[in-house]
Amino acid sequence: MRKKNHKSGFVSIIGRPNVGKSTLINALMEDKLSIITSKAQTTRHRIRGIINGDDYQIVISDTPGILDPNYQLQEVMMKFINETLIDSDILVFIDEVGSKEFKNDSLIEKINKLKVPKMVLLNKIDLFDQNKLESSLIYWEKIFPEIKIYPISAKEGFFVNELKEIFINSIPESPPFFPKDQFTDKSERFFVNESLREQILLNYDKEIPYSVEVITEEFKETSKIIKIRSIIFTERDSQKKILIGHKGAALKKVASNARKNLEGFFNKKIFLEVFIKVKKNWRNDKLSLKRFGYNL
Repeated sequence: MRKKNHKSGFVSIIGRPNVGKSTLINALMEDKLSIITSKAQTTRHRIRGIINGDDYQIVISDTPGILDPNYQLQEVMMKFINETLIDSDILVFIDEVGSKEFKNDSLIEKINKLKVPKMVLLNKIDLFDQNKLESSLIYWEKIFPEIKIYPISAKEGFFVNELKEIFINSIPESPPFFPKDQFTDKSERFFVNESLREQILLNYDKEIPYSVEVITEEFKETSKIIKIRSIIFTERDSQKKILIGHKGAALKKVASNARKNLEGFFNKKIFLEVFIKVKKNWRNDKLSLKRFGYNL
């Protein structure tokens, strides 16, 4: 029997904030790669997840939500999206059923002109009735007249396996781009940072989640334990006080929950130290953004 040729390709998933991009990637990966919260701008970086089979490798990019940038950080986030349009073998645009009008004519034009396989996913069909779904289908067929549209529920797993098969069938023949035992292109420190940022998104309101960034300065692993030292940066002294909370209770909760999640992620005991520093106006400071891993 003739052996199948190996296939490898890059799949980029783009869409507005909170439409289910990260939920879909976690479902496809059958693991938690990206943090998920109900707040916009949960994903800031372009995160690649790697799905491996005997004769295929799918490299999926999770991207920040499409928005009009108000400061330097958001401009960098939108740069990640433009990069995905260049190096994708498959482009996936995802939105949710019943969403408002999509007002980004330049991006619509770019997507329609792309020569790679493309699709539109209408997510969260479990939350809406048939009439809403049909209205959304009509709307998106006008926006992307030559692109196939699929209803999906990433949270409930509807059409997830079928979508994976479409990817496998559509990616080109190629050797793997990454080792077969690798499941992401991000480092351990990145996932520590994201775990802490996830807890901040879940436990604080208003401007606090959007004013913080996390850097892990120390990650030392032994056979029994991982010792981690991380710093949360925020823009103002008043925000630092809120993050710490009364007698440090708020920060202890964030660190404790992050530690538990990391122990599950790394399958090892974690010793986690977390500190807070103020870095004024870091979201508009190019040097700070570079230090935090944003390529300008």
